[in-house]
Amino acid sequence: MLFPLSLLLALLHVTSCLLIGAFNIKQFGDQKSSNSTLMDLIGTIVHRYDIVLIQEVRDSDLSATKRLMDRVNKASPQYQYVVSEPLGRSTYKEQYLFLYREQTVSVVKNFTYDDKMDAFSREPFVVMFTSKQTAVKDFVLIPQHTSPDSAVKEVNSLFDVVTEVRARWNTNNILLMGDFNAGCSYVSGADWQQIRLFTDKSFHWLIKDDVDTTVSENTHCPYDRIVVTADMNKGVVSSSAKLYNYMLDLKLSLSLASGVSDHYPVEVQLS
Repeated sequence: MLFPLSLLLALLHVTSCLLIGAFNIKQFGDQKSSNSTLMDLIGTIVHRYDIVLIQEVRDSDLSATKRLMDRVNKASPQYQYVVSEPLGRSTYKEQYLFLYREQTVSVVKNFTYDDKMDAFSREPFVVMFTSKQTAVKDFVLIPQHTSPDSAVKEVNSLFDVVTEVRARWNTNNILLMGDFNAGCSYVSGADWQQIRLFTDKSFHWLIKDDVDTTVSENTHCPYDRIVVTADMNKGVVSSSAKLYNYMLDLKLSLSLASGVSDHYPVEVQLS
């Protein structure tokens, strides 16, 4: 069977793209990682991505992370990870965890943002990746899981993190992502005018306000976001940013989907 050249080129383009995701896996630690059903589902979701940011990781000894790595590398060793230290103002702490497919990307360097003004509940763990497959070879990912009550302040302060990255690494290929809690009652109306990441129109918000990133049937909130700089946007596949509805795709009950998380991943393709 012969395929049109245009179709073959389109397929080649799709396979050469990188898919990047951000997933708040509710309270990912020993309890969840000991549940084989949930871990099978989480492993399936991870396998979609070349890079996936996992948030709400509570795993100071990395035992849950090691279980996850064993699961995603069970068939063949594909993924590596880089993880932050436990971050937080109190005894409650979380980590940012990036899993990445070794064949397509690698880590160049990373740092934890020095939050001198104490703007963040969990300061960003900034990572530069490189890929031979993408138009933008080197790019920086800035993760953020805000505290709902201080979402406006924290999302606004991400502008300062971008400024730091530009100065430190001399790049504007920057993508910010995570559970910003940027919607519904936490960020609304006039709040947006207090957020430089929004008022500065050189930033592109790829997950729009009408996207419901929550699993619950009782909420409709665009908490999880992906934001890119103008330079980074040049490497984004048009209209590729969306949520991944794993409940629908994997044909799960609401109960089982909620057991995985109360959020859906958000994702975007880089060409």
